[in-house]
Amino acid sequence: MDSKPSNGIQTKKLVIVGGGFGGVNLALGLKKNPHFHITFIDKNNYNFFPPLIYQVATGFLENSNISYPFRKLFRKYHNIQFRLGELESVDTVGHICHLDNGDIPYDYLVFATGAETNYFGMENVKKYAIPMKNVNDALNMRNTIFQRLELASICTDPKERKRLLTLVVAGGGPTGVEVSGMFADLRAHSLRKDYPELNGIKSHIYLIDGGSHLLAPMSAASQQDTYDELHKMGVIIKLHTQVKDFFEGKVFLSTGEIIEAKTLIWTAGVTAMMFEGIPKESYGRSKRMAADAYNKVAGVDDIFAIGDTCIQTHEDAYPNGHPQLAQVAMQQARLLAKNLEAMVMGKALKPFRYRDKGTMAIIGRNRAVADIPVPKLHFRGFIAWAMWLFIHLISLINYRNRIKTLYNWMVAYFNKDQSLRFIVRPQKKEMELW
Repeated sequence: MDSKPSNGIQTKKLVIVGGGFGGVNLALGLKKNPHFHITFIDKNNYNFFPPLIYQVATGFLENSNISYPFRKLFRKYHNIQFRLGELESVDTVGHICHLDNGDIPYDYLVFATGAETNYFGMENVKKYAIPMKNVNDALNMRNTIFQRLELASICTDPKERKRLLTLVVAGGGPTGVEVSGMFADLRAHSLRKDYPELNGIKSHIYLIDGGSHLLAPMSAASQQDTYDELHKMGVIIKLHTQVKDFFEGKVFLSTGEIIEAKTLIWTAGVTAMMFEGIPKESYGRSKRMAADAYNKVAGVDDIFAIGDTCIQTHEDAYPNGHPQLAQVAMQQARLLAKNLEAMVMGKALKPFRYRDKGTMAIIGRNRAVADIPVPKLHFRGFIAWAMWLFIHLISLINYRNRIKTLYNWMVAYFNKDQSLRFIVRPQKKEMELW
């Protein structure tokens, strides 16, 4: 399949599936490289920044603050071509990707497809809960939350109004903690001004987790600080507890307790995706593709995986695979770019070694926790909050996003408010094409 352009350089067809941290960093790592013609595939025509989607969901940021179109991102690089589509299957023998809108041949194929929400087989939760994985989920949450507040403002039935004003967040990881804290801040500073009809009426925010601590991967100090701060903010935390069902405005817990609530936000688990054509033997835990130290997928030729969709067990420190974090995906992508280049040049490859740069989570206004592994440091409060803002700001994909996000954060900080709480639901109808 190799092709030779007029300059005589052998060109490899590289197909990247997935436009998250891993896919984007891999493509940019090979930008302008004459040895590769890259086809970049995603089901959306934009990249988005997952750590901040909950701020879109709560009306603190616009979706455009954390999103950027792929075609504009790549238009300066003539060796990268964007393709809007979804991968349906792979012909590993013929080296062909079958999309929902056509076929693409490849010399090298890289899966950077991330993970999807895991409902653990609970169909009612899947049907009625609000996930938090992408921009569509965030906009759906924003619409749903504020529509229910509008209903509560005119509701005359006390029991129904309580259900409308009760929010249950399942999952005590960073997303669950940040969503709970953001809604607690929103309740304290904004909603009492926007909804004077509800002043004096209690609302409840529950955070449910099956483990013994919030923020399980972080230090004991961060876990305790987070618990204490959320408790001060009025969040009701239930540990050693799992959601078992959700229907008819009731959340059923493993303890036998039933919480009457219209809204369940699901952040309790993720799972990777499986693709037709990739043998079952190539998958490991949680459907993640089993990859070697060079991110090559087991059992197939010329196929690689990075980020949440892959699992590597070659490092003694991570016998069960690396954590599903953005830093892992970005580091894998940058090394794979160098290794692919080394492959076409006939040079030796370097095995992946994860460098833990630390973890952090924001809890609310001036409240956050951060752990730095080397040297071993723990931060809390305003310092950790400022660190979180800085790291997330510089991690956005371009200056436009950074400036707009910084502006919105400054307005929200000084006013303790934001004016982005819109309910926007596009009309659903078939569009005639001509």
